[in-house]
Amino acid sequence: MRIANPIYDTVFKYLMDDEPLARLLLSTILDEEVVEVALKPQERTTEIGARFLTIYRLDFAATIKNAAGERRQVLIEIQKAKLASDIMRFRRYLGEQYRDPANVHEVAGVSGDRVRIALPILTIYFLGHALDHTRAPVIRVRRESTDVTTGERLAKKEPFIESLTHDSYVIQIPHLRTEHQTEIEQLLQIFDQRLVVAEDRHVLEIDESEVPARYRPFLQRLQRAMAEPEVAEAMAVEDEVLLDLQDLERRIEHERAEKERERAEKERERAEKERERAERLAAETRAGQAADLAERERTERLAAETRAGQAADLAERERAEKERLLERLRQAGLEP
Repeated sequence: MRIANPIYDTVFKYLMDDEPLARLLLSTILDEEVVEVALKPQERTTEIGARFLTIYRLDFAATIKNAAGERRQVLIEIQKAKLASDIMRFRRYLGEQYRDPANVHEVAGVSGDRVRIALPILTIYFLGHALDHTRAPVIRVRRESTDVTTGERLAKKEPFIESLTHDSYVIQIPHLRTEHQTEIEQLLQIFDQRLVVAEDRHVLEIDESEVPARYRPFLQRLQRAMAEPEVAEAMAVEDEVLLDLQDLERRIEHERAEKERERAEKERERAEKERERAERLAAETRAGQAADLAERERTERLAAETRAGQAADLAERERAEKERLLERLRQAGLEP
């Protein structure tokens, strides 16, 4: 059976436009009954070069209510390829949802009056690439509020905490297992990219008998998506945009590497000049030290010569004095 590939934003949107299927998908992923879904796909305008393309990025949001009556804002992101810019895009979008004044609901306050509080946020990420350190196909990131003093979990949820923190689910599509061990894996096989047909990446070839009966309406919905010209055209646009984004990131990475190379070259030249300057200063220092040594040796030599001259003069004076005394003795008729 051939179905449209739901890793494409436009196909996923088409799938989630079916409210019962949206509830079933979210109930299966969250492992809890979702009784109400208010879908809010977020259409974004992306600029590629000089063009403006309006596409579904999938900045997809839904307000859900579970069987206990709790409401949450669910954000779903699909990332077909690993782009360096995506994490920052996710963070920006998440920040927008936290500060959006529309993401509130009314509840009964402590005193019985109605109060508006922020909807708790939950994120689901479908990744078309693998994470670095785990092969787990489905990862749940769940908060736990505890009393640090006792180590005990808090018995009731606090709106303050619920409004400022969130749980997450990360689905690694490349690591979906063929044996489908859990309920969620049985459903998520409709995203398995190993089923892409050779001639068209927009289409998956799936064995209907491998899909439990409760999940076969997903296959029927995705099969109908293949017959929608707008869906096929939008998938082609997504491919084009993705290629443009990948090309843009390659150019940015090349420019970054080139700038890094130029910076390293300038640093090498600076270090070389510094080395040459240091060697020149060392040579000048050695030359100065040699000149100082030569000057000291000349001074010492002159001093030695002066001392030698002074000693010769003293000896000559002593000899002359001795001759004078001998001459006086002779004149006195005394023989020395």
